[in-house]
Formats: sequence, C-alpha cells, structure tokens
Amino acid sequence: MQYRTLGRTGVQVSTLVLGAMNFGKIGNTSQEEATAIVDAAIEAGINLIDTADVYSGGQSEEMVGKAIAGRRDDIVLATKASLPTGDERNHRGSSRRWLVTALDNSLRRLGVDHVDLYQIHRWDPSTSDEETLSALTDLQRAGKIRHFGSSTFPAYRIVQAQWAARENQLSRYVTEQPNYSILQRGIETHVLPVTEEYGMGVLAWSPLASGWLSGAIRAGQEISTNRSGFLRQRFDIAVPANRAKLDAVEQLAKVADDAGLTMIQLALGFVTAHPAVTSAIIGPRTIDHLRSQLAAADNALSADVLDAIDAIVAPGVDLAAHEKNDTPPALLDAAQRRR
Repeated sequence: MQYRTLGRTGVQVSTLVLGAMNFGKIGNTSQEEATAIVDAAIEAGINLIDTADVYSGGQSEEMVGKAIAGRRDDIVLATKASLPTGDERNHRGSSRRWLVTALDNSLRRLGVDHVDLYQIHRWDPSTSDEETLSALTDLQRAGKIRHFGSSTFPAYRIVQAQWAARENQLSRYVTEQPNYSILQRGIETHVLPVTEEYGMGVLAWSPLASGWLSGAIRAGQEISTNRSGFLRQRFDIAVPANRAKLDAVEQLAKVADDAGLTMIQLALGFVTAHPAVTSAIIGPRTIDHLRSQLAAADNALSADVLDAIDAIVAPGVDLAAHEKNDTPPALLDAAQRRR
C-alpha cells in the first residue's frame, strides 16, 4: 500500500480508501461481513474509512463504528452530512442548526468522540458559505472534528468557499471528494486545477464508474450488477450515453489485457496516477470485491497505458455528463434561469 499526505494537513492516508456506502441495506451487507471487510482492508494497509449519515439511513455509520471498536486511533475516520436524512425540511443542508445536530448523531452512531474529516456531502445553495464555515470552524475548535472538506462541489463553489474562509478568518475546506473515473473525466478541466491551486486533498469516488469498469460489464452479456438493479436507467444500453460507455469499456478491456492488468487495476491505477488525486475510494460489497480491488494498491500505470486511455476517452470528457452531481442548479431548474 502506498501513502500520501492529505492536502496540507500532514495526515498520511492510503491511496485506496475504504468507502462504506454498501454497508447495510444499500449493499445488503451484514455486520459480520462489514467487519470482515474492515479487518481485511486494515490488514492490507488501508487507514482511511469514509462513510456518510445518509448511507442506509445511518446503518453504515453504526456498522463502521462497531467494526473499528478498539482501534479508533489507528483509523483516519471520515463521514459526511447535508443530504436529506428524512422528511423534516430542516434535517438536511449545511446550516449551523443542522450540522451541529447531524454531527452529534454521526458521532453517536460511530461510537466515537470525534471524526478526522467531516465533509459537506453536496453544496447547499440555500446556505451561505459563511454560515457553514463558521459552524464547521466552531465544531473543529470544540474538538469534534479535526478537519473538514467538501464533496462534489462545482469548481466555482470551491473557490468561493476558500475566499469566504479567508475573508472571515475561518478554517477552510482542506479536501474535496469528486466523482472521477476513466469514463467521467470532466473534473480534469475545472475541479482538479482548483484543488491543486489551494493545496486540497482529493478523495475520488466511483473510480469504477458504478461497476462499468469492474470487468463485470461487457458487450453481449446481460448486465446484472447490484448497482444496475436499482439504477436501471444508467445501465440501459438503449440510452446513447450508456452505449458510449460500453464501447469505451470494450476498448479499455483490450488495453488492460495487453498490459497484463485487470480492468479494476486499470481503472484504479488511472485515478491515482493524476497528481492532484490523493486517493481513490473503493466501495466493496463483499470480501471478494475487496480482494480484487486491493490488487491495484501498488499498481502504477505506464505512460503508454495512460496514453492509450486518453485515446479512448479524451482528457476532460464526461461520457455521461447528465449523471454528474455538481451541475449548477440553474441548469436543472428552469425557474432559476428565468426573470
């Protein structure tokens, strides 16, 4: 396992991060299975675990807490807040009112007195940067969080938040967690140059593109992955963007074969090769999934392989831009672009 410094925090983290989204109802993963996955990940050298309050309604945090009991100080523990956790209109967002409550709830579920990295899961357009950063700074000073970061923020919002922190003498976001894979390279155009400028750590989520790059999806075969069961539209080959992804996967499979790599090694090696990326977040649902992903831990792609990938999916291109989660609200809601 390789290790890198998380932005300018001085914290050393593994280049593969254990993402716990599949723990619980989402991945149908039991506590026993989750603990086995955590055990194997730690044994392999992974020292950062990432979860969120919305994963399986808080069940993921509870499972992570039980799995790391007795070894908390050996783990860099990250969680997230701001996405809706229920029907109550104020149980979401990035207001001081909600973040204080949400963090206490997460700490209780995790069974810890602090988290090392607390991330705003999505930018909240209804809350000012000053409100959010002020609350996070106070929580940091209270010792409940060590650092805080953003997740899936548009580049201009990352810049705005950095300036708001400086203008108001508040602590700043030190990490960003964006969607990044061979099939979704848009952040190379805008987000990654910004995170490099501000010295932010980058924890890339969905490096296997929701399973498209796992080796389980190939032309002429039925798509029957766990994710395709509840995100059918993203795997329907009748959709042009999905056909484009499948075409790319077939070409990438040949690149992997010629290089003596698995598709997973190719996909994870690509993400961690970018100088702006600190780590790739893997989200195994089973211990076998974890083992297949750990095989990429010390894998470095050659320049020839990276060039071959560029020839299939050009730098800065998203093959399914409509699936991105950092689209400005005015592009999604017509009312916001009408006077």
